[in-house]
Amino acid sequence: MPVQAIQDNYQFEPRDLQQNYGGSMLLFIGWDQHTLFCSAHAFLVSPQQTLQGLIDQQIQAGFHQHPDFAQIDWSKAQFSLNRQSLNADFSKTLSDLGFDHKSLLRFVTPGLTGWQGGHV
Repeated sequence: MPVQAIQDNYQFEPRDLQQNYGGSMLLFIGWDQHTLFCSAHAFLVSPQQTLQGLIDQQIQAGFHQHPDFAQIDWSKAQFSLNRQSLNADFSKTLSDLGFDHKSLLRFVTPGLTGWQGGHV
């Protein structure tokens, strides 16, 4: 259902513009087949951070509570960025890999299908 403003010419500058984050950007990350996390997590990241750094820092902090997390083989993980397949070069920066402000990164971990195989 579309939303319609009460007044004509309803204009404003969004508060979540990248320029308001001091050189960082918002990134949303979701782990497919693991609905213990009901939606993608939001993280503040540097565009100069490597994909490996993202895994070691933000992804670790956001998802380590799940029983499957310790079993992830990151070399087999499949990534998509903004609904497009992402060739995961762990040494490249997020900027080099095409990440931008408010990107959505999703990952699938083959062989891990959530708690007791229930996608939870």
